[in-house]
Amino acid sequence: MTQIILDIHQFPCLNDNYGYLVHEHYSGETAAIDTPDADKYLAEAKRMGWHITHILNTHWHPDHAGGNLKIKETTGCTIYGPAGEAEKIPGIDVRLCGGETVEFGRATARVLDVPGHTLGHIAYHFAEQHKAFVGDALFALGCGRVFEGTMEMMWESLSRLKALPPETRIYCAHEYTQANARFAETIESGNAELADYVKQIDERRDKGLPTVPTYLDRELATNPFLRADMPELQAAMGHPGDAVATFAEIRGRKDKF
Repeated sequence: MTQIILDIHQFPCLNDNYGYLVHEHYSGETAAIDTPDADKYLAEAKRMGWHITHILNTHWHPDHAGGNLKIKETTGCTIYGPAGEAEKIPGIDVRLCGGETVEFGRATARVLDVPGHTLGHIAYHFAEQHKAFVGDALFALGCGRVFEGTMEMMWESLSRLKALPPETRIYCAHEYTQANARFAETIESGNAELADYVKQIDERRDKGLPTVPTYLDRELATNPFLRADMPELQAAMGHPGDAVATFAEIRGRKDKF
């Protein structure tokens, strides 16, 4: 069986976003994961010698879908996005719901419903390649603010991401990790794996290096938002036996941090 290879080109754009171009070898197809900055995406695609054929939007926010129309006008690409936010996704061609798939050359992305940050937020999981593009649902040591959904909805979404194979590489949309780390230390100051992770984060940022992508297994061991089902953390947050209330407590503290 031929291995299906995806090349991922990651680059900074706007203030703290990351842009991602995903290139499938056999077909030559290239997907832009969200479109924070059309000019930067087009320039990076040209530099790589790739032609953008797909846009895979995770949600409607302008720093994720704002470059759609210019890229589509320039490349003729097809825009995929969440069905629940189709009216807000510029130029959308294909409306996606959880459980559906996107065929991308010889690769396949499964769509995960992960609402909470926005009501229609989705993620794209390339299971064979152990990669997931999660937009603003999950960050290294953090998660998105709950702008449109409920705390219960957001916890359910994070639980779907928690259920992915632990070796999954998580591609999130922002470089928030160092600030998230400072907060995480206030929640689990005795977590040795977290302490080690924070040192590595600081070393990378001191060198101007990105801290994403991250690996799910590391996040499961250190990210307080993914650990709201841990009895010790529930007790510490004052909500024993209640993962949703524990998550809400942590999210509320972060919002004020």
